[in-house]
Amino acid sequence: MFYFLLKMAHIIGAAVLLGTGAGIAFFMLVAHLRGDPREIAGVARTVVLADFLFTASAVILQPITGTWLAWSSGYSLRDGWITASIALYVVVGAFWLPVVWMQMRMRDLAVHAVKTDANLPAEYHRLFRRWFAFGFPAFAAVLMIFWLMIARPVIPYWD
Repeated sequence: MFYFLLKMAHIIGAAVLLGTGAGIAFFMLVAHLRGDPREIAGVARTVVLADFLFTASAVILQPITGTWLAWSSGYSLRDGWITASIALYVVVGAFWLPVVWMQMRMRDLAVHAVKTDANLPAEYHRLFRRWFAFGFPAFAAVLMIFWLMIARPVIPYWD
């Protein structure tokens, strides 16, 4: 029963990471394309909150539940597919952490534009392009982790 609950928590955490990431990207993109600083400020507030509530929680729990599952199932963390998953997880984090900061900064720039009744500054647009570009490798890495967890391919590792 404990193993089942642990596996369920791990799968839900993975779904939260994938779903929250995709949802955040969609809503930020749509708000940006509409170009209204009020909408961008509102969406960015919600996106930052979602990242801290959902994504950050899942980011913390995934390695814990994953490690426990591996040990409970008799896998070594040095098995190739697990090592590859861990490496990709680090890649995701390397892109996600700056993205959170970018979202907070874009939110602040949009809020300032609303308060001053101004257009979005060039800094906002630079950040958005970078934010958008960071999403592709991060999302691809998450999808690759899903594949590794499901397929568990034999990947050689070095001692």
